[in-house]
Amino acid sequence: MSKPRRIYLLSPKAYSPETIAVAFAKTSRSPKPFDEIAAELNDESSARFHEKWVVGYGHASVAEHAVLHLALENVSRLAIESIEGNRLASYTEKSTRYQQWDPDAFYVPDELAGHPLEGNFIGTCRQLFDTYQRGIPKVKAWLAEKMPQDADESDAAFERRLAPAAVDICRFLLPAASLANVGVTINARALEYAICKLLSSPLEEVRAIGEGLRAVGQLETPTLIKYAACNPYLQAVEAKMAQHSQSVSGGDDGVGFRLLGWDADGEDRILAAALFRFGGAVDYQRCYQHVAGLSPEQKAALAADLMAERGKYDQPLREFEYAQMMFEAVMDQGAYFEFKRHRMMTQTVQPLSADLGFALPIGITAAGCEGDYQSAMRRAAELYDRIHEWNPAVASYIVPNGFNRRVLFTINLRQAFHLCRLRGASNAHFSIQRVAQQIAEAVDQVYPVLGKYLDLPQDVSWRSIEADYFSQIATR
Repeated sequence: MSKPRRIYLLSPKAYSPETIAVAFAKTSRSPKPFDEIAAELNDESSARFHEKWVVGYGHASVAEHAVLHLALENVSRLAIESIEGNRLASYTEKSTRYQQWDPDAFYVPDELAGHPLEGNFIGTCRQLFDTYQRGIPKVKAWLAEKMPQDADESDAAFERRLAPAAVDICRFLLPAASLANVGVTINARALEYAICKLLSSPLEEVRAIGEGLRAVGQLETPTLIKYAACNPYLQAVEAKMAQHSQSVSGGDDGVGFRLLGWDADGEDRILAAALFRFGGAVDYQRCYQHVAGLSPEQKAALAADLMAERGKYDQPLREFEYAQMMFEAVMDQGAYFEFKRHRMMTQTVQPLSADLGFALPIGITAAGCEGDYQSAMRRAAELYDRIHEWNPAVASYIVPNGFNRRVLFTINLRQAFHLCRLRGASNAHFSIQRVAQQIAEAVDQVYPVLGKYLDLPQDVSWRSIEADYFSQIATR
């Protein structure tokens, strides 16, 4: 006689994260229901279990069942990069698109305390924030003329449309020292490694955040993260590779986006994998040979059937992950802050610097703010160079959102569909729209059979975005 199906919650209100993790872990050897196992446990017995099996025997996957929700407030956006540098977690942060920053909402690095450049750092931040604050009403007035109030649009609705658009443009001035809040949901296994990375940072703020996360995390998962510590390897490899990189000749070649490589038979792989998945006992090699032997028209017909019933919010099948592409892109820091959230791809980003110049939005120019904008950005670049001579890591704090950054990334076609739909949408920020359109154009060139199904607005390209939204992409 079959047993009744049960689906229920082991509530964190009733059990600690460590107890829940043990309850799930014990099901591999115990026939008892989860709630009965949990009822037999307490924090002490759970700690002993984790000490023996997770710490002692290395069964670290058990720690993934202990989930924590962490709230971090008034941390710099530069530190948020380190916090969010962990793939297996969820993050929600204060948005530069929908909130206006207060004039004094910036972090002064502890490393600069008493340093001759401390006053210059504070003065430069104040100039950036002052230019930001004064620019918003001017840009809003220009936008009111560019996209006037509709006849049936209320004053409140008109303001809700104008305010974010103005902030979108002026956010280019916000430095990496800007303070923000971020919520993090993460399991104990990922948190332990995250703390190790934070404690290994060259920045005092980031190391202090690591200490804070360890202290807070140990209140809920005392055993699972008790050994999180600074990792000498992470510290040493950064210093050694930075030294080796100095022997690489040349510099910026001015190329803002390039496709470095791709699986030439990527579309055949995807189509063959789809046949393999739904084709019964046929092996993959026979599926691949079949697809490779099809005419272009037959492949297009097969792709059409593969995509025919796909709805607006349906992701492509997982088989789209069999086609990989590698890119190098230059984007402004504001765009990168959104780009980095696509953590399932492989990303390698260079340190935030002033070396690649800064973007100049058309809204700044048209609103009559270009002089103040250029002055603030150039002062930030000059101070960056001075601080960089003393401490390269600390220098990044003064770099505003508008400065460009080079990113290396590998993305599969399924991830490209997701990124292009989300970041290429008409309501996305124009900086990241530009990047999404560049990726989409490259996809269409190398994978035309499947690339035609990318979800993007019609009659928009990265070139039209540059023409419509930027006076310059890389002002030196």
